[in-house]
Amino acid sequence: MSILNTQQIQEILPHRYPMLMLDTVEELVPGERAVAIKNISINEEIFQGHFPGNPTFPGALTVEALAQTGAVALLSMPEFKGKTAYFGGIKKARYRRMVRPGDQLRLEVTLDRLRGPIGTGKGIVWVGDKKATTAELTFIIGD
Repeated sequence: MSILNTQQIQEILPHRYPMLMLDTVEELVPGERAVAIKNISINEEIFQGHFPGNPTFPGALTVEALAQTGAVALLSMPEFKGKTAYFGGIKKARYRRMVRPGDQLRLEVTLDRLRGPIGTGKGIVWVGDKKATTAELTFIIGD
């Protein structure tokens, strides 16, 4: 059961179609952790060119989905309400499995540090019980 639907996510994140990567948020501890779901559909525009006849969801977009999950955890904090979380960096991104139409991504981000407007966290993308992507993320909170 989700705790945030797409409309509620849009109250926290400024992203809109086609860049909103989260369908629901399943778990949320503001400032600490968020778990979100992204359903991968063959109807997504990206599959027109990546790759015709062999549709594969781009790894860069799985990391973007992780970043949005972390942004929900940060921007749910009262002091950051109405702000924007920008990508400050990506370290140790590893792609372990291809993501294809029909897959459901479980995006888990745990925040490690928050100093002023800069935060860091670790993310894991799961497809079923298999890791698809891992990354260390840096966020910068701005207006």
